[in-house]
Formats: sequence, C-alpha cells, structure tokens
Amino acid sequence: MARAGHGVRRGQGLARVAVVVRAGAAPTWWFGVFAAGVGVLVPGLTGRRIGVMAGAVLFLVATAVTAYARRRRYTARIRPAVRAGKHDVLQDRAVSVRNWRRGHRWWLLLAFVVALGSSFALPAAGGMLLAGAGWGLRLKAAWLGRRERADEALLWVRVDWLDAHGGRPAGKPVKAYRTTGIAAGDASPGGARRRTAAMV
Repeated sequence: MARAGHGVRRGQGLARVAVVVRAGAAPTWWFGVFAAGVGVLVPGLTGRRIGVMAGAVLFLVATAVTAYARRRRYTARIRPAVRAGKHDVLQDRAVSVRNWRRGHRWWLLLAFVVALGSSFALPAAGGMLLAGAGWGLRLKAAWLGRRERADEALLWVRVDWLDAHGGRPAGKPVKAYRTTGIAAGDASPGGARRRTAAMV
C-alpha cells in the first residue's frame, strides 16, 4: 500500500478507477483469442468462413459497446470529484488487479467455455466476441487515461464502494471519485504499470 498521508484511521482505501477497468482487459482478451483459435479448427454448422466473418462483426460490436458503455456514469462521477485526504490509503495496482481477477475468475471461465461451445455452431465467433469485450475494456481505460492527463489528476474510487468482486467503479454506490496528483500511486494514467526512469 502506498500511503497518501501518515495516518490511516480516518482515511479511506482508494483504488484507481482506470486500473479496475483495465483489470479485466487482458484475461478477457486472451481467453477470447484462445477460444477463437481453437474454435476455428472446428468446422461447425455454418462453416469456418461464415463463423469467422460473423466473429469479426461480433468483435467490432463488442469492442464498441464495451468501450462506450456507461461513459456518462463515469463523467457524472468525475465532475464532483474531490481531492484525496492525507489519511487516505492508495491501493497498489497489483492488489486492485488481483481482487478483480479473483472476483471474476468463474465468470471468465464460464465465458471461455461458452465461447468454445459456440464454435460448434459458429466457428471462432464466440471467442472473437469475448476478445472484443477485452479490447473494449482496454479502450475504456485509455479514455480514462486521456481524461486524467487532460485534468492532470488521477481518479480513485473508494474500495468499499466497489462490488463484492472488486469491480463496477461506476456502480450505484459510487457517489464521486477522489483525485490525486498525476504522480501518485504505482500506475500511470489509464491504469498501466508506471514505467520508472531508466538508471544511468
């Protein structure tokens, strides 16, 4: 944990909004890619060509829907954002990612199995749909990163306002975000790992 101040009793645990959004991007993408790769080996009811073409459409739709969904909710919570207090505790990137992936591991496994099973009807289509959702999460995190750079402030959400699975940073319990300087925490704008300066 990286502390925003010297004490923690009166503070709140804060997780980076972009990190929580981005946490699901990599596993969803790779599960989708693997399912599509295996699925393309199955002739299916429609044949590989139709399956891949349908999958390409589903990939684009899933990417767009995931990337743009609930942006108004995020924006509505950014406007009243307040500065994090000196007693607030900033959650490490690795902890936020681990919490999300542990909380969603069964959902990811189920989605992977369904994507594989769908290949018997439309080869590769289910996997490409899943991969599109993963890519959409990455684009949404990148959009949040652009907002953070433009405002020169990182966005944080109270950990106790996240759901039981460590996700939904724009859910109903979330009233507003907290902000810190652009250099706070161990993740860069957009939720990626912060690159340290090379030693010379």
